[in-house]
Amino acid sequence: MTREEKTAVIEELREKFASSPNFYVCDASGMTVAQTNNFRRMCFERGIEYRVFKNTLIKKALETSGATNDEFNTKVLKGFSGVMFAPENFKAPASLLKDFYKQSNAKMPALKGATVEASYFIGAEQLDALTMLKSKQELIGDVIGLLQSPAKNVISALKGQGGKIAGIVKTLSEREAA
Repeated sequence: MTREEKTAVIEELREKFASSPNFYVCDASGMTVAQTNNFRRMCFERGIEYRVFKNTLIKKALETSGATNDEFNTKVLKGFSGVMFAPENFKAPASLLKDFYKQSNAKMPALKGATVEASYFIGAEQLDALTMLKSKQELIGDVIGLLQSPAKNVISALKGQGGKIAGIVKTLSEREAA
């Protein structure tokens, strides 16, 4: 690979990291050709871009984009590295990996690390945490639901009690008339 080609790849990666702050780094070494093809097909079907890059190119792109973390770089960026980009849904790669593990009865490609909303997750044991993370919209919805809950309870209690009181008054007035 020539210097110009490396520079072009670094620039492309830098743009991807800048436009999609959510990415996962996986180790797919040891997978068969059929497993790799199936994994790439699943990525394509779910709108996830999966590409393999040299670790040095990934490091340089992360440094130029400003999204670098020394611990992430030293622990994650060694060996075989495939990068999964999911600009729309940061949980999509995590759920894809879990689905692929169930389908293929293998733990490959192994999650080495992920960056989600400027937070770093290092290690395959973080996969469950990544699948349970809530998006900003989900968190806002939860907060709104919690804020509305007491008001709904008060309103329903007032309506319920008001109906009982009106019924009692009506019954008492009918008894007096009779």
